[in-house]
Amino acid sequence: MENMKFFFAELGLMNYKTTISYCPSMLAAASIYAARSTLSKTPLWTQTLQHHIGYSEDQLTECAKQLVSYHLGAAESKLKAIYRKFSSPDRGAVAFFPPARNLLPPTTTDAASSS
Repeated sequence: MENMKFFFAELGLMNYKTTISYCPSMLAAASIYAARSTLSKTPLWTQTLQHHIGYSEDQLTECAKQLVSYHLGAAESKLKAIYRKFSSPDRGAVAFFPPARNLLPPTTTDAASSS
């Protein structure tokens, strides 16, 4: 969990052009939410987390979706340093985990299979 949240936070920092609209505390909280989603923690967000971190699940969703989209494209990104760093066994190889499906936009194949 720790390595996963750091992975998302660093992805957000490397993509500052789009994450600059989020305050640092939002980016940190969304990193935790994205990590919990990627690791399929249930529940994804608790009252305790909301109380101590100060953000509701609804407030974090958009930023977390942005972070997960960076995870989705990290292997092909021009900025591969973070992907390589978190591919290391020392960091739990968290970059290799599949991105959180619940935070990715539905694909055309997903829409066709649900019809």
